[in-house]
Amino acid sequence: MDGTIRDVKARHEQYLLSLPGVVSVGIGRGNDGREEIVVGLDRPRPRTSRRIPATLEGYPVRSDVRGRMRAL
Repeated sequence: MDGTIRDVKARHEQYLLSLPGVVSVGIGRGNDGREEIVVGLDRPRPRTSRRIPATLEGYPVRSDVRGRMRAL
């Protein structure tokens, strides 16, 4: 792994957010306790999900449906 997970997220965040339906990119923990990059989707999007890599620079990536985001 080249850099911290925060560094990796920062390097790839712009690309991930440019994908259709991606509303957030964050950092979380998987069931195994490892840090992972979490990509939030507005709704199930199979085409977008296929474009999200399973790992980025050695860190696992997971996508979750979060719903639409809006400012309050």
